[in-house]
Amino acid sequence: MRLQGKKIAILLAEGVEDLEFYVPYMRLQEEGAEVIAAGLNLKPVRGKNGLEITPTAAIESLNSRDLLGIVIPGGWAPDKLRRYEFVNRLVADLHRQEKPIGIICHGGLVAISAKIVNGRRATGSLGIKDDLINAGATWEDVPALRDGNQVWGRVVADIPAFCSELVSALLEATAKERLQDEE
Repeated sequence: MRLQGKKIAILLAEGVEDLEFYVPYMRLQEEGAEVIAAGLNLKPVRGKNGLEITPTAAIESLNSRDLLGIVIPGGWAPDKLRRYEFVNRLVADLHRQEKPIGIICHGGLVAISAKIVNGRRATGSLGIKDDLINAGATWEDVPALRDGNQVWGRVVADIPAFCSELVSALLEATAKERLQDEE
């Protein structure tokens, strides 16, 4: 329960990669986090593989100051999410605050639109490799990596490595918060 009382949002929209949503969701719950399934609205969406997910909050209602971090799963959802300024603004705000941002597979499309990848190391689905490079990222074909506050995962098969890096980054952010509170 190392993330007890910490709020972490996971973005979703129609066509989200089911496993890239549910595995981090459950892994973060296992650590005691309050995990927010954040959608464009509160209507249920269907994942890429057919699972139905009901958002618990609208993305537009979230405040970056209330969150420890955010996760952007892949599938077809990132291409829909990136079209909304409030989505890009939330991700960019968390980035400016140096809070952990977990990005897996096609989730990098949102990171590109939030303009947070230039000069950073990144991985993800080969389908967005060129997009990441064109946005100024340095592509690495590895299961997972961390560059500052950004945690990247490649694809579904790499979810264990991604979750391991993500939890480590969130625990470090929690320790950093604790130190700031003591000052």
